[in-house]
Amino acid sequence: MAAKLLRMVEGRGEIERGPVAEEKLLAGRPQQLTEHFFTNAKDNFFCGVWSSDAGKWKLSYSEDEFCYIIDGEAVITDADGHRERVTTGDAFCIPAGFEGSWETIGSVKKFYAIYEE
Repeated sequence: MAAKLLRMVEGRGEIERGPVAEEKLLAGRPQQLTEHFFTNAKDNFFCGVWSSDAGKWKLSYSEDEFCYIIDGEAVITDADGHRERVTTGDAFCIPAGFEGSWETIGSVKKFYAIYEE
C-alpha cells in the first residue's frame, strides 16, 4: 500500500482541551487547545495545531519541537533569562534539553512538529 499525503485541516484532528498543569504555572490560568493530526508508526514524531490564552508556565523539553506561529504572540525565556518574543509568521525550533518558560501574550496559535528520541 502506498503512503498517502496527510493534510492538516482544522476541525479534522483529535481535540484535547485543558488547563496548563498547576505545578508548571507561573502566572494566570491559561487554557490550551491541541488539535493533533499525526503520530508516526514509531510513536516518536507528532504534529498538529496548539493554542492557548494568556498565562505563563515553566518549560522542560525532552523532545525537539518545530513551531510556526499562526497567530498571536508569546515570550520564551531560557534558564539564563534570555527572552525571545515570537509573533505571527515566526518559525523556530526548541531543542531537547531546553529549560525556561513560555508566556502567552493575549492568545497564540501555532503549528507544531515534535520529534522525540
